[in-house]
Amino acid sequence: MNHMTSRRDFLATSGLVIGLALPAGKAAAKAAGVATPKPFAPNAFVRIMPDNTVTVIIKHIEMGQGPATGLTTIVADELDADWGQMRIAFAPANDPLYKNLAFGTMGTGGSTAMSNSWMQLRNAGAAARAMLAQAAANRWKVPVAEVKVARGVVSHGAHRATFGALAANAALLPVPEKPTLKTPEQWTLIGTDVPRVDSLIKSNGAAQFTLDVDLPGMVTSVILHPPAFGGTVASVDDAAALAIPGVVAVKTIPQGVLVYGKDTYAALQGRKALKVQWDLSKAETRSSETMIAEYKAAAATPGVKAEANGDAAAALAGAAKTIEATFVFPYLAHAPMEPMDAVIAPKDGGADFYCGSQFQVGDTSAVAKVLGVPFTGMTLHEQYAGGSFGRRATPDMGFAVEAASAVKALGGKTPVKHMWTRETDILGGRYRPLMVNRMRGGVDASGKIVALDSVVAGQSFMIGTMFYNPSKGYDDAMTEGLTESSYGFPNLHVGVHALPNGVPTLWWRSVGNTHTAFAMETFLDRLLELGGQDHIAGRLALMKDGRGKAVLRRVAELAGGLDAPAGRARGVAFHKSFGSYVAQIAEVSAGPGGVPKVHKMWAAADVGVAINPNIVRAQIEGGIGFGLGHALYSEITLGEGGVVEQSNFDRYRSLRIAEMPAVEVAIIKSGEKPTGIGEPGLPPAAPAVANAWRKLTGKVVTRLPFIHTENTGAKA
Repeated sequence: MNHMTSRRDFLATSGLVIGLALPAGKAAAKAAGVATPKPFAPNAFVRIMPDNTVTVIIKHIEMGQGPATGLTTIVADELDADWGQMRIAFAPANDPLYKNLAFGTMGTGGSTAMSNSWMQLRNAGAAARAMLAQAAANRWKVPVAEVKVARGVVSHGAHRATFGALAANAALLPVPEKPTLKTPEQWTLIGTDVPRVDSLIKSNGAAQFTLDVDLPGMVTSVILHPPAFGGTVASVDDAAALAIPGVVAVKTIPQGVLVYGKDTYAALQGRKALKVQWDLSKAETRSSETMIAEYKAAAATPGVKAEANGDAAAALAGAAKTIEATFVFPYLAHAPMEPMDAVIAPKDGGADFYCGSQFQVGDTSAVAKVLGVPFTGMTLHEQYAGGSFGRRATPDMGFAVEAASAVKALGGKTPVKHMWTRETDILGGRYRPLMVNRMRGGVDASGKIVALDSVVAGQSFMIGTMFYNPSKGYDDAMTEGLTESSYGFPNLHVGVHALPNGVPTLWWRSVGNTHTAFAMETFLDRLLELGGQDHIAGRLALMKDGRGKAVLRRVAELAGGLDAPAGRARGVAFHKSFGSYVAQIAEVSAGPGGVPKVHKMWAAADVGVAINPNIVRAQIEGGIGFGLGHALYSEITLGEGGVVEQSNFDRYRSLRIAEMPAVEVAIIKSGEKPTGIGEPGLPPAAPAVANAWRKLTGKVVTRLPFIHTENTGAKA
C-alpha cells in the first residue's frame, strides 16, 4: 500500500517499537529483541529496513487532521528520503519515549502535534541521515563531508547505496547528540503538498478503524445510560432482552446497563427490549433555560479577575457612547463520524486494547486498572479514528473505563467490542459547555474605543483535573481568546464565574475560543461602528501584534475588501488561538429559515512553518464548515427533568454539503516554528458571518445557533 504499512505489517511492526530507546546501536537493538532482518533504529521514531523502506513511528492519533503526514514529512526531509519509501506505524503506549512534550504524557490535543514534535523529529531524521552518511564514508573510505544524501540515495562520485543497503552498518555507529539540521533553504519536502500517507487506504477501504476489528470469540456490547446526567440504575427487567436471539448477557455497571450480543444487531435489539427503573435523586435535573437564567445573573457581576489593565469601570462611566450585549452559547456535541468504540481482548496477565485513543497512556492505564492487570501486560493497538474534535480525550478516561468495565462485568475472559451508537453519542454528554458572556464597551467623543468589560459565566471541565492550574485561581479555558488577545484595549476587564453543573462537559474544537471569538469579534464590530471606524482599519489600529495585522491585511487583499454585490454583505473577523493567527471574511445573503446563506469565505493564516500547505488549507476549510454548521443550526438542550432533547442528526442539525461555502485560503510565509492548525480555522468563521448578517439585515446575533428564536423571531 502506497506510503503505508498494511494491516498485517502494522500489527507486526508496532510490537517491535516497544523496546526502542532514544539512544540506539547494537546494545539497543539487542535489548529490543528485534528479529532479523534487523531495522536500523537510531531513535524511537525512525526505523529503516533492509528493503529500503523508512517507517516513522507516529506518537499522535490520526483522526483526519493530518499529523501522520506532517510528522512523516519532517523526518523525511531531514533524512533526505524519497517520499515513496516512507511508511508509518502508530506508537505503543509509552510515555518515556512518546509523550507529548506540551503535556508530559502521550496525547493529542490543543493543536500541539506539529509544534511539540517539530524539533524532536527534525533531530530524529537528521541523526539517521548523519549515521547513514558515516556508514557510507566508512565503506568507501572517503571523508564523510563529501558524502551526499538525496531522495533516498547516498552517494560519493561513482559510489551509490540505498538506505537499506547501509542500514546494518549504520546501526553499529554512535548516535550523534546534536546532528546538523537543514536550513529552510535546504528543505525539499517541508512546505510542499506531498500526498497524505493515508489517502489511498482511506479511499479503498483498507484503513482499519476500531469498528473494523473482529476477533475470534468476540461479542459486542452496547449501553443504555440514565436519561438524566448523574442518574443511576434502580432495577432492571432484562427478560425480554435475554429472549432475543443472539443476546448473550445483560449486566449492570455504574455507567448504565450493558447488553451483549453475538453481533451488533442482537445487542441493539436487546437494548431496545430493556425495562429499566432509574434513580434520578442525585441527577442534574435543571433545564437549559434555568441554567441560562442563573448564568446571566452571575455574568452581571464582576466575577474572578482573569485579566485587567487600567480601570474599565471608570472608563465606561466616562465614555461618550456605550453598548452592552449578553451572549448565550449552547451545549454542543462533538458528533464525530465514528462514535466512541474500543475492543479489549483479555490475555494472561494483561489485555490487547484496540482503540483510536487520544490519550494513549491514560486510556491504557485506565483499562489495566479496571481489569486488575499490570500496565506492562497491556498492548495498545492504536487505530485510525473517524474524527474526534476533542471527544476522544477525557481527563478521567471515561470511555476507556466504561469499555473495560464491560469486559470485567462479563467475567474478564471474553473479547468485547464496546460501541456507542449515534444516539448514545449525542445523548452521552461531554458537551462543549453552555456559556454566557456579558460584554460592555464604550468610545470617546472622537470615536476611539476606551474600554471593554467582559464577564463569562459557565462551567469548568478543567477544575479538578491534571490540566487545571490552581495557582491562577480561575479556569483559563473559559476565557482564552479574551485574555492575552492581540488587541490593545486601553482599559480592559475580563471576569469569570465557574459555576457547578452536573452535565459532563469537555473541550470541543478550539475549546474556549469557540465562544470567546464570537463574543469579541461581533461586539468589537459594533464598537468600531459606534465610533465611526472602518471594520478593518479599526482592528488594525487596535492590534498590538504584527503577525495579526499581517493576516488581516492579507485577507482583505484576498477578498478585495468588504464591499459586496447587491443583495449580499461581507463581514470580517480575526482571532489568535493555539499560537496561530487567522482572519476571515464572509459573504452572505438572506437564506431560507431566517438564517444566512454563506456564499464564500476568504481566510488568511499564519501558522509558522506550514509543513504541508495542503493540510493547512484543508484544516481551515474543515474548521469553517464545522464552525458554521454548529453556529447556524446546532444546539443541545436540556428540557424538563434535565433530559437531553436531541439524539440524532434529525434534531442535531449539521451543515449540509450544498451549504458549504466556497473557501479561498492564503497562508502567510513564515520562519516561525509551526503552531496549531487543527482548531484555529474555526473561531473566526461564525463571527465573520454574524458581522455580515448584521450589515445585511440589521439583526444582532447574541444567542447561538443563528436559527434560534431570539435571532429569527420565528419558532426554531
